[in-house]
Amino acid sequence: MGPAGRPPLTVAVNVSARQLKEPRFLDDVLAALHLSGLAPGRLELELTESLLMEDMDGAVAFMHAVRAAGVRLSIDDFGTGYSSLAYLQSFPINQLKVDRKFVQSLPGAGHTIATAVIALARGFGLAVIAEGVERPEQLEWLRAAGCDHAQGFLLGMPMPAADLLARVTAVQEA
Repeated sequence: MGPAGRPPLTVAVNVSARQLKEPRFLDDVLAALHLSGLAPGRLELELTESLLMEDMDGAVAFMHAVRAAGVRLSIDDFGTGYSSLAYLQSFPINQLKVDRKFVQSLPGAGHTIATAVIALARGFGLAVIAEGVERPEQLEWLRAAGCDHAQGFLLGMPMPAADLLARVTAVQEA
């Protein structure tokens, strides 16, 4: 636990297809962790399901190596690509991210897909993050549905790193 009993912050980074194909990408990730002092368990690499499907064997080997180093993994934009559910059970991931397309219409519509993704993640023992939360009623519905985390403009707008650091420090000291 972090200060005041809060969980420690994590850093999530989107991975591109080009990065994933780089033979030294894992070495670069580990070097960045070493230089920054960030614990591997506080780094989360986000891979899109379409990226994973481009080179399934290479992606799975990379995911196992990253997880062995203690880095967390999530599948971003889940449900928008063309992955098979059979592959999902073989991916060494920590969480699924519900794409904003499925969050936008909540709570008035879209329950079926959002509920299914949350249930699927629970069945695999994964955490769930909803992307694109912009209205309080969306957040309320997601909480009630069992979604673990949310991100979107309702919770914070993009900001310079210095402003983010000041905000995190203020929250940790509160």
